[in-house]
Amino acid sequence: MLPETRSWSSRRPGLVGKVPRHLAVILDGNRRWAERHSLPLADAYQAGADRVRELLCWCDELRISYVTVWALSQDNLYREPKVVDQIVEAITAGLRGMAAEARWPIRVVGSLDHLPHQEQAVALRAVERDSATAPGTRLTVAVAYDGRREIVAATQALICAYIEGSMAGELTEQRLADFLSTAGQPDVDLLIRTSGESRLSGFMPWQTAYAEFYFTPVYWPDFDHRHFGEAIDAYADRDRRRGL
Repeated sequence: MLPETRSWSSRRPGLVGKVPRHLAVILDGNRRWAERHSLPLADAYQAGADRVRELLCWCDELRISYVTVWALSQDNLYREPKVVDQIVEAITAGLRGMAAEARWPIRVVGSLDHLPHQEQAVALRAVERDSATAPGTRLTVAVAYDGRREIVAATQALICAYIEGSMAGELTEQRLADFLSTAGQPDVDLLIRTSGESRLSGFMPWQTAYAEFYFTPVYWPDFDHRHFGEAIDAYADRDRRRGL
């Protein structure tokens, strides 16, 4: 963390009320970070998991209510099995540590049944239960996640609800949104992607429809308090017209 530790609300009084309610981060660049530092890949993912905890602390400071991070895509599951296991182990260990602090409620979304081992999904669901009553920023972690598949699954569930008679009347956007994995949460206000890539790669296309995007070349394990502040400042300076 930088020596300058004052909150953004004290550094920029006008920032109050201009922070995102829902922040999403695509945690990218772990492998390249490991290569740059000549470290094992497992170290990179552990560093990335530790950084997520720091992110939540910064978001608590600004009273950001919802944080969603994309930790593992469905495409990532096609990597070498040993690498996938390392990633899942780092994610699970990091989330267990945060759940033990009882500071943040954690939700895990994605196709957990596609993980290599059933016990991995069981462990992640246990994290959800253990943290359910925590009071802080609500953390959603996308694991084995694909945005298009999420929309397809939500559409299938909605159609079944109409066929079974548990739902009637007009089909609306809100009704479909109620079947998404993020049901009950507001749409994303600010999306940050690290590592220099300038694309969504299938991350929450529905929930980011009106989000502001912030792309940074910094690898995720190097994304620190200063970089976070720069992203928040950029968001606060934008005029969000939502298509108007």
